[in-house]
Order: sequence, then C-alpha cells, then structure tokens
Amino acid sequence: MKKTVSQRKAHLPISDKLKALYAVMDQKYQEAAEYYSFHCRGCEDNCCLTRFYHHTFLEYIYLLNGFDKLDPGKQAEVKQRASEVCRKTAQANEKGTTVRIMCPLNSDGLCILYHQRPMICRLHGISHEFRKPGGDAVYGPGCEAFTKQAEGRDYFKFDRTPLYIEMSRLEAELKETLGIDRKLKMTVAEMLTYDL
Repeated sequence: MKKTVSQRKAHLPISDKLKALYAVMDQKYQEAAEYYSFHCRGCEDNCCLTRFYHHTFLEYIYLLNGFDKLDPGKQAEVKQRASEVCRKTAQANEKGTTVRIMCPLNSDGLCILYHQRPMICRLHGISHEFRKPGGDAVYGPGCEAFTKQAEGRDYFKFDRTPLYIEMSRLEAELKETLGIDRKLKMTVAEMLTYDL
C-alpha cells in the first residue's frame, strides 16, 4: 500500500532549513513593520478569517508535526473546528458565495501553532512586492489596518522574491526526497482534516 504524505512525515529532513527561512521572513516583516510603525492588534478584517491557500508540502508536513505535539484533547477540538470550516466553505462554494470563517487554529484570538504557521500567515498585512522570472515587480497592498496606520509614509521596499525562491527550492528538495510528484493547494482547515 502506498504511504500517505502524513505517514512519511515523521522525520522532516529539512525542517532546520525551513525554520531558518521562517526566521528570515519574520525579520524582514519586522523591519518593514517598524519602518511603518505598524502594530497588528487584531481587527474586524482579521487575516485569520481569510481563506488562504497554501502550496507547499513542506509547510503542510511542518504544520502537522506541530499539530501532533498538541495534547489529544486539543487535537480533537481543533479537528472538529477544521471539519466545520471545511463543511461551511463547501456549502458556500456550492452556492457561489464567499464566506469568512475563523481559522481552526485560532483560539481566543491567538494561533495555537504560531511557530509553525505557514509563510502567508507570516507575511500578510504589509505592502510588498515580488518579481516573477523575467518580469516586472508586482506590488501588493497591505491590509486595511496597515493602510490606515502607514498613511503618509513613503514606500518601504519589502521584496518577497528571495523568500519565495528559497521556499520553492526547499519544496523541490523535499519532494525529491519523499518522492512526491504532485502539487498542493490547501487551506489550513483542509490540512488538518484530509490525509494526503
């Protein structure tokens, strides 16, 4: 029988490299936040209500490894919330409507797997740029709270390109190591609900 990705996750061979990349992401984010004097204190437009898709098996496995360290009661609670998020999202998709539902890892306003949170959760909120190979810079705005707090300040170059390139390199290394030949597109709720 073919092993699932999660069955092959016991040892994530490049987890130290991912931790190092996450540390760089956090540092770059902090530099930009300090420049703009931006402080995220939670808001109605909470990013934990946004349906983010994640695209790396590396982050999927890393998140599940963190989840496995939670006590069984907390795991059951989170899995139940994740299943509910998936159910409500599927219903909204069938109706062709949008829905904003709290991430199942958010407990009393805090992420219970904060240190294992994926890249987009780390980088969201601040205006940024990135470059596709051979293309011009693509600029992304910050969240609503950021836009208000940063009003009147000159643009600070927060270039995500090197971070994306390194994540892509690590993902390719992991896929080769584990023999994965497919792509991933999952929300955190789906990662916690479905066994790939």
